[in-house]
Amino acid sequence: MFTVYAISSISRKYVYVGLTSDLEARLHRHNSGYGRTTKPYIPFELIFQKEFSTRSEAREFEKYLKKTNNGKRRFLGLR
Repeated sequence: MFTVYAISSISRKYVYVGLTSDLEARLHRHNSGYGRTTKPYIPFELIFQKEFSTRSEAREFEKYLKKTNNGKRRFLGLR
């Protein structure tokens, strides 16, 4: 199972969209400062998750969320 997720910085205005097969471990890595992209924005809270049976399906949805403002607005509730 693969999960597309979005996390929001609690302290700053920043949303990160990603893909993982172990959501709990990935969230721990984000909040521990292991990710170079997300480190300046910790701590995070999970705001969205959707599971897929294949990695390719998950990757397509992740790309949709990252590349379109409509995707972010529709699925993540962002303006």
